[in-house]
Amino acid sequence: MPLQKISEFDRDYHNTLGKDIKGMGVYVQGTDEKIGTVSDAVVDDQGAFRYLILDLGFWIFGKKVLLPIGKSRIDSTADRVYVVGLTREQAENLPEYQEHTALDYDYEERVRGAYRTPSVESSAPLDATSAAAVASTVGRTTPSPDRNNYTYAQEPDLYDVSAHDDQTFKLYEERLVANKQRRKTGEVAIGKHVETETARVSVPVERERVVIERVTPQDAGKVVSAQTANFREGEVTHIELYEEVADVKKEAFLREEVRVQKVVDKETVEVQETIRREELDVDTDGTPIVNKTDRV
Repeated sequence: MPLQKISEFDRDYHNTLGKDIKGMGVYVQGTDEKIGTVSDAVVDDQGAFRYLILDLGFWIFGKKVLLPIGKSRIDSTADRVYVVGLTREQAENLPEYQEHTALDYDYEERVRGAYRTPSVESSAPLDATSAAAVASTVGRTTPSPDRNNYTYAQEPDLYDVSAHDDQTFKLYEERLVANKQRRKTGEVAIGKHVETETARVSVPVERERVVIERVTPQDAGKVVSAQTANFREGEVTHIELYEEVADVKKEAFLREEVRVQKVVDKETVEVQETIRREELDVDTDGTPIVNKTDRV
């Protein structure tokens, strides 16, 4: 079962896969802790994926290891690879992969041996039935695989991606959350100023004047005595003349009162936005399945 890197098996593998797996981030399933990136992939002589080469630079500095494909879950949409049941202790015990490492049966057995070790995560308290089952295996040894007759199908937990029934898809949906923000739309400054204009008012006034009227009396030409004809030189009569003038004053009075207040106008506005919802696509290829729905 000769193994080789995917680029050596198919130089045009990018078009075959539709997306390059190299460079995808590697995360621990369940915790979303990033532990490294995919450096390369290893396939067998039939082109079937057998291992991913992980660069654990985020977890264990400078170490590359092989991850059996059955211990991974590839999410091509998110460009992520999730590792199933790998602990830091297992990763530290894994044989290091280097470019010159020969991918022979002995090296693979060292890799498989590390993954066959029960993970620390599985050390949760057992019930009575499980404890009895575990106790019954104490003292037993796992038979060594037959070098000459070994097939990857013998260990589906390591090489069969469909052997894990705990794969979960999370479907997300967007919804509109209505809220209000108070913002300043303007400012009104209210003050007062003085305007001037020329006003006119009519005031009736009186003015005195002297009118001299000379008339001929009825007894004009009648002779009068010397005593009656009193000739006096320099007699003067004084008459005082008066007139009225307009006397205009200004007075202030209250014309009107201005009241300023704020009122709130209420209205309902509609906001339109595009929201997204993920739906599950199931391609059964004719295989009958049971679709259970349990929604809250």
